[in-house]
Amino acid sequence: MKKRSFFSAIVALSAMGVLLAGCGSNSASSSKKSSSSSNVKITAVGSTALQPLVEQAASNYQKDNSKVNISVQGGGSGTGLSQVQQGAVTIGNSDIFAEQQTGIKAKELVDHKVAVVGMTPVVNKGVGVKNLTMSQLKNIFTGKVTNWKQVGGKNLKINVVNRVSGSGTRATFEGAVLEGAKAIKTQEQDSNGTVQKIVSSTPGTISYLAFSYVNSKIEAPSINGVKPDDQNVENNKWKIWSYEHMYTKGQPNAATKKFLNYMDSGKVQNSLVQKLGYISIHDMKVQKNASGAVTTK
Repeated sequence: MKKRSFFSAIVALSAMGVLLAGCGSNSASSSKKSSSSSNVKITAVGSTALQPLVEQAASNYQKDNSKVNISVQGGGSGTGLSQVQQGAVTIGNSDIFAEQQTGIKAKELVDHKVAVVGMTPVVNKGVGVKNLTMSQLKNIFTGKVTNWKQVGGKNLKINVVNRVSGSGTRATFEGAVLEGAKAIKTQEQDSNGTVQKIVSSTPGTISYLAFSYVNSKIEAPSINGVKPDDQNVENNKWKIWSYEHMYTKGQPNAATKKFLNYMDSGKVQNSLVQKLGYISIHDMKVQKNASGAVTTK
């Protein structure tokens, strides 16, 4: 009897050990899941004009919010709007209103304006032109003017570099400059950085860039005597500008909303926005709607 009782006790203790081990395993698994769920991933895709601002803001934000992982990619405004509509990304960055993009159901998206970007024609420094009229600029991009001497520059063939279809920068530029006319068929690029390099290194080249990509290696001519600077954008004397939008599909979740609020905060609007060549959304003296109509605030 004693042997049987001793054996039963051993079995009971073993069973209890297995049970406790199982509980410990479940507890560890549960703890792992809890730890994993506390990490948040936000993916922002789209406009290359907006990309430098969002990248730097995201980097700064993550220093104080270590459990938030923000991935920022380019691809163009059309891509950003399309992917956020599909639910493939958290945020779609765009230089244009969702209403302006074919195939986008704007009512399903929520617009968060985070900055304004001025855009300017840029030319190779060897063309010899520092001012163009809006009419001359239109004639260059529609192929009616093909040599820089026709607009007061050197006897040099004009090489036009356009942006790809779906680019918000292109839509903004053509809306302000071409006014419905058809652009000449020519080389197309989808990145501000690539355009910057081509214009600086290729004689006779003209294209257009966000202010934040203009540097000392290229020339940004005035238009009708108006310089491409922030003050002229703020009062609409400079006509080529757009909002920088960060779209979400419906209202953002708590973590995304917190990041978007940070984008609108003084830390970003009063320092980073200006440092990187953008214009604070709060400094604008005018406002523009999706139809392009501009009114005083």
